Amino acid sequence: YVLTGHLTTKSDVYSFGVVLLELITGRVPVDMKRPPGQGVLVSWALPRLTDRDKVLEMVDPALQGQFSTKELIQVAAIAAMCVQPEADYRPFMTDVVQSLVPLVRQRTRSKITTSSSF
Repeated sequence: YVLTGHLTTKSDVYSFGVVLLELITGRVPVDMKRPPGQGVLVSWALPRLTDRDKVLEMVDPALQGQFSTKELIQVAAIAAMCVQPEADYRPFMTDVVQSLVPLVRQRTRSKITTSSSF
């Protein structure tokens, strides 16, 4: 949207990817008070999203111990696809949802199992 001025389904996907990054990192999309190279969330995060260790380093400290590493890596991969600079390389939102559904089901199942064991 920023470059073209046109809202499209792919710009919506990009925005959703930014929201995922905000959830993972606890950071806002733009924070010019951060050190050089860290002020724009997508620019800072995108090169790190393919490295498991770097993804774990990016996690919002408030989330520590409250997530599955496997699920985090999967969400980070989805975010990486969503924020690709070239719109043609971003997935459709239906594909994003299909990628997230198993994670939600898995999370729901584990909560039911945990709560029913008491």
